[in-house]
Amino acid sequence: MQKLRVRYAKRGRLRFTSTRDFQRALERAVRRARLPVAFSAGFHPHPKISYANAAATGWASEAEYFEISLTERADPAQVAVALDEALPPGLDVLQVVEAEPGALADRLQASVWRVDLPGADVTGLRSALERLLAMDRAEVTRMTKSGARTFDVRAAIERAELTADPAGLDLVLHHTTPAVRPTDILTALTELCGWQADRTRSVTRLAQGPMRADGALDDPLTERG
Repeated sequence: MQKLRVRYAKRGRLRFTSTRDFQRALERAVRRARLPVAFSAGFHPHPKISYANAAATGWASEAEYFEISLTERADPAQVAVALDEALPPGLDVLQVVEAEPGALADRLQASVWRVDLPGADVTGLRSALERLLAMDRAEVTRMTKSGARTFDVRAAIERAELTADPAGLDLVLHHTTPAVRPTDILTALTELCGWQADRTRSVTRLAQGPMRADGALDDPLTERG
């Protein structure tokens, strides 16, 4: 059995694809591409595909990942081409490699995010961001499937920088439990730091992977990562 790790992007209107929608699209693509995918045992066998840390529905991403197990060896480059052609435009396969030892999820330690805030008051946003970064703790509350949860967002921030043209935030966030989302940072800026947020925004994940000592991220598909 061969295990492959795949990086793909969610772009354009396909950013509204949910995790379940993507799973269905991928399983159809695997069949169209005629990949020799392995199946689980039992009464209800399913393709051996595992997903890791998917971005929320409605957010674009250049760094989504899954693993797929094959019953026969295949050239990763050819698998990349076949899957990309079988998936709809906007769900784009970027890279396929053979899996290294260890769990993929353990390599996804942090994410780089871009939050576009068109028309935002940059001066007010800068002041609010400075107040947030000066805090030791910044607790916000978010509704989850199990009810309201209150958690500290400050501990997850490795880096947060303001961009002026266009207005927005560049964020590097550690993967925590519960996960701190870019929108949680906006909540903290609004509720704790006095910024008047505009509802218009877009969120894009640019990268995720292992965190280096200098705060940069390695590629999770490389041996170094």
